[in-house]
Parts: sequence; structure tokens; C-alpha cells
Amino acid sequence: MEKIVIVGAGYAGVLTAKKLERKLKKRELSDTVEITLIDKKPFHTMLTELHEVAAGRVEEDSVKISLKRIFESRDVTLVQDKVSGVDYSGKKVICGERTFDFDYLVIASGSQPAYFGIPGVKENAFTLWSYEDAIKLREHILDMFRKAAVTADEEEKRKLLTFYVIGASLTGVEMAGELAEFAPALCSRFEIDPSLVKIVAVDVLDRICPVLPDKLAEKARRRLERMGVEVALETKVTAVGPDFIECIECVHEEEKNHGSTYTVVWTAGVEGSEVAKNSAGVLGNVERGRIETDEYLRSKSNPDVFIAGDNIYFTPEDEKTPVPQMVENCEHSSGCIAHNIVALICGGKEEMETYRPKFHGIMVCVGGRYGVAHVGTHKRKISLPSFLAMFVKHFINVIYFWQVLGWNKFFSYMCHEFFTVRNRRSFVGGHLSNRAPSFFLVPLRVFLGAYWVYEAIDKISQGWLAGAKMKGYLGSADSLYQSILGNTDAVSSATNAATEASSSAADAASSATAAAASASPPAPAGTLFLHFDFLGFMHVIVVHASDYAIKIQIGLADYFTSHVVLASDSSQITFQAVIVISELLIGLLLIGGLFTTPASVYSLVLQALFVTSTGLYLAQWWMIFAAIAMLFGASRVFSFDYYVMPVLKRRWGNIKFVRKWYLYND
Repeated sequence: MEKIVIVGAGYAGVLTAKKLERKLKKRELSDTVEITLIDKKPFHTMLTELHEVAAGRVEEDSVKISLKRIFESRDVTLVQDKVSGVDYSGKKVICGERTFDFDYLVIASGSQPAYFGIPGVKENAFTLWSYEDAIKLREHILDMFRKAAVTADEEEKRKLLTFYVIGASLTGVEMAGELAEFAPALCSRFEIDPSLVKIVAVDVLDRICPVLPDKLAEKARRRLERMGVEVALETKVTAVGPDFIECIECVHEEEKNHGSTYTVVWTAGVEGSEVAKNSAGVLGNVERGRIETDEYLRSKSNPDVFIAGDNIYFTPEDEKTPVPQMVENCEHSSGCIAHNIVALICGGKEEMETYRPKFHGIMVCVGGRYGVAHVGTHKRKISLPSFLAMFVKHFINVIYFWQVLGWNKFFSYMCHEFFTVRNRRSFVGGHLSNRAPSFFLVPLRVFLGAYWVYEAIDKISQGWLAGAKMKGYLGSADSLYQSILGNTDAVSSATNAATEASSSAADAASSATAAAASASPPAPAGTLFLHFDFLGFMHVIVVHASDYAIKIQIGLADYFTSHVVLASDSSQITFQAVIVISELLIGLLLIGGLFTTPASVYSLVLQALFVTSTGLYLAQWWMIFAAIAMLFGASRVFSFDYYVMPVLKRRWGNIKFVRKWYLYND
């Protein structure tokens, strides 16, 4: 049994473990290889989203994912413990009193804040590098506003409401932007004059976000300043105390600036984790605890040790700088490492893969409403306007989260970022946010259900369960449209069809036509408003007879109707019974509020069938939009779903394959 140990359950560690397990299972090697993932916490943290929690935009649960859920029903052993060291010669990972043997080791332990020896920073500044950091900072910010609201001394009030963010790279800019958005909402909540709030972003460099092109970096700086953030560049922090910060302007080093504040957020740099730093003597650390690797991401001094994510120090061929410490590097390196370990286990049957990452750009959010992005191919990138930049940022997040936890995390992310967001802190504002109480939709749900029951009863009274009606029903509808399109042979029957349709427009299934046909003068049955032919595959027809009627004619649907539905009287009666029973079932489910979402989906399916066969009059299109409103509205208000769905959801979530493929949402 060969043993693979992965240290760290960050971006790189989680993806490496998942990809390894998948590759081993595909090659039927799962029984001969053991994968162990070690982390001091039982959950994975989305470090790139911590600023959103710290500034109160999303709930804290949105940035953590249970490792147990990630690896549900997968051949990965999870160990919650702190790695205290690695015995490379003995091939053992040491966790306190426990040790874990390995044949291959993956160091994916990530980074930690770097303080550069500045007095007081470690003791007095807030960091933003863990789930706990984000919650601690959020609570501190709220506490500052609470205290300021009851403080009479204006000088003390200003001190409480002064916030310094040190480091104006990606994390610092995002934190300052989020805080600038959070402050007005808190001022309104605690009845504080917004002019008392002061937010300062400090950096020793002469520009913010040095990884961005100059033009985009300048756009981000201007946005911060418009949001009320003071940007102090070429300014070096020399000390941080419990209630002050001391800085020096680089061009006037003799002048020290003393700022009174209780809040200093430190985002000025990172260094390798303790595990990586402690491996310096064996693996040869360089540049703040990163480990130098060969082209296969193996330690140069130990070929059985692979380095992933932020711990990598490697310069790809034809590149001038080492790979950046960013999520995309974690994703690319995890795939390369998984492939190479499997290749070694297979004994040379597969070639090892050289690490040639293709990075697709940088995206920075300045608050929840504005962003800048420089994205594209590896060799050619473009700058995006704010809306597209934010869209791409969320799209990339969704792709990553889908890899980690599938549908579950996708649904959670959409809720946190769009459907439950408050104070319009989203790039689409508050337009998607759920604000109206859903019980207002209950009357619409009951009315829509009652209408479907009426339709079913009406068809039963017309003899739909006793004899074949479908041929005349569909034929009359077709005659109406063909006559208006210019088929004079169909004019007579179409005129009668339009007449009867007018008298029964309340029938959602037969409102477009009627089943009767009688003699009438051969005159136009109506007016053609639109006839769009999509490559002969689909026709969209809009006519006016007694009302506006819309039909979407699809060749495949017509073929099915003529060769299956109308094949015989018995088949017609069968499909008639299906329609009647479906309408009755949908109606009763909606009235009772049982399985409301599936019933709404089925309602839309029936409406789609009607619009592609007989067409629908405008008077019945309200049923389509009502069904859309019912998809996720009023399903658990005064309904059986209130009692039934929690039980079914719990039982569904406990099924093995459901948890393995994340086909549930919390």
C-alpha cells in the first residue's frame, strides 16, 4: 500500500486530493494507494472572499466548506491535526504525538502574514488570513460603531471611527473598498454622521495593485478615493500600538505621522507557512519561505516531496518571474502534481508532466459594486469595464466552487452574493435580492392551481376521457395559422376555429383554436403580425384573430404529433387522458402547496407543449409567468411543503451518491 500525505487543506491541497483520488480510481488503483489529507481545521476556507465577511457583505458560513462534505464517499482520509514537523529521511509527517508515514508528500500548507519585524504589528494589528480573522475583524468594526454611537467626546468618536488598511495590493484594496461600502450602512444603522468616518489605505509603493497595468491600477485608486478612502502611497509603517499607528513618508523620512486609531488591518505581505519555513534546512527555502522546485513541482533536494500552491518557487520556461501566489496557480499545480504522482505510482507507464501554467489574468473588486480586470489568454490580455469585470470575477468563483462542492456551493454562492445581499452591495445592485415577503404570492399560487383544475374539469365535460378529440383540436388550430399565412384551402375551417376560440379564450389548452369546423365564407381568418423562420427548423408565428395568438412551430414536435399522438384513436385518448390528469394534478398540488417547485416546472412544460402545438392566445400567457413566479415563491407558506420538504430534504441529503456528487443544498 503506497501512502500519499497532503499537508494543508487550502485551495491547492483540496484540489490535489480530489484530482488524485479521481485519477487513481479511474486507473483502478484506489485499493493500492492511500491518500491522507491533514489540516488543523475541519473545514476549507475561501481566503479570497474573507474581506466580504470582514466587512459584513456576506455571512461567515459562505467562506467555509466542511472537508467531510467535500470528500464524502471519496477514498481520502481526513485528519484534523496540526503538523509540527516533517522527518524527510524517515518519511514521516509529525503531528504532536501522532506520525503519518508517506511514500509521496505534498506540501500545500499555504502562507501566513509577514510582519517584517515592525514593532507592534503582530500584537496590535488585525490580519485577514483565516476564517477566524474575518469574524474577529467584523465584530471589532461593529463594536467600534456601537461605541462611537454612545460616545459624546468627538475626538474619541473620530478615533473609534478611524480605520487603517496597511498594504494596497489585491487584498488591501478589496478590504478598503468593502469597508468603504460597509461604513455608510453602519452610519445609518447607528445614527452616526458619515463625515466622522476615516478610512486610510497605506502602502510603501508608489502605486496600488502592482500586478495590474498602470491604467487599471489608477482606475482602482480613483474609485477608492471617490468612495471616501484616503490613499497614502510611498508611506512606510514604523510602529503600531493599541490605539495608534506611526508612519513615515518615504520622501520625507524625518517626518513621522502619528494616527489615532483602534483599528489597523494588516495586509502588507505574506510568507511561507511554519511547515514550509521549518523545512528550510532540507528542502532549501527561498524568498520568504517558498520552496524551490523542479519542472515537475518536486523539491529539488527530495524527489518524493511535491510542492503546491503558494509554497511553490518555480520559474516556468520562457518566463522571467516565479509563478504568482494566486488561486489559479493552486488550481494548475494541483492537476500537475496529481498527474505526476500517478505517473510515478504506475511505474513509468505514463510520462510526467512539466509545469507550464497558463494564467488568465487578475481581477480586483473595489467593494461589491465595482471591479477592474485584466484577463484573456496567456499571451494576450484585455482590460474589462467594471460590469464585465465583476461578472467574470463571479463566473470564475462559480467554476472553482463547483469543482470543490458542486451544486451545493454554487447554490450557496448565488444566495450569498445576489439573492440575500443587502444595501445593494452587488454589481447588479439589489435587483436580485429577495425583499418581498413570499406570503404575498400565496393567492397567486392558489388561483393558478384552481385555474388548472378548472381546465381539467372543462375537458372532462367535453368528453376528453371518452373519445378521440385531439385530431380535430389540433387540426382547427393548424387551419387558423395556415389560412393567415396564405393557405386558402384552410380559410373556411380557420374562420370557424377563430370564432370558437374567441368564445372560449379562458381555456389555457384550447384558447388558440377550437375543435369545431363548419361552413363559412372564405375570408381571411386574421392578421399576420410576425413570421420568423429560423433556418427552417423553427417558425415563430404571431397572428391576430379574436386575440393575439403566438405559436412556435418546431419540425420535430410536428413529426411527433402526426406520427405518435394522432397515430390512432387509442393514442389520442391516451394523450388526452395524460393532459387531463396532468392539469388536475398540477392544480391540486399548487392549491395545497405540495411539491410546488416540481408542479410549477410541470406547468411550464405543459404550456410549452401547448405553444408548440396549438399556440396560445395572449390572454393565457399570464399562466406562464405565474408558474415562473411559483418556482421558488410561496412554496413553504401556508402549504404542505412547509412540513414535507424539510423531511425529504434531510433524507435526500443522506443518500450516498447524492452526497458524493453534492446534489443537495444546505
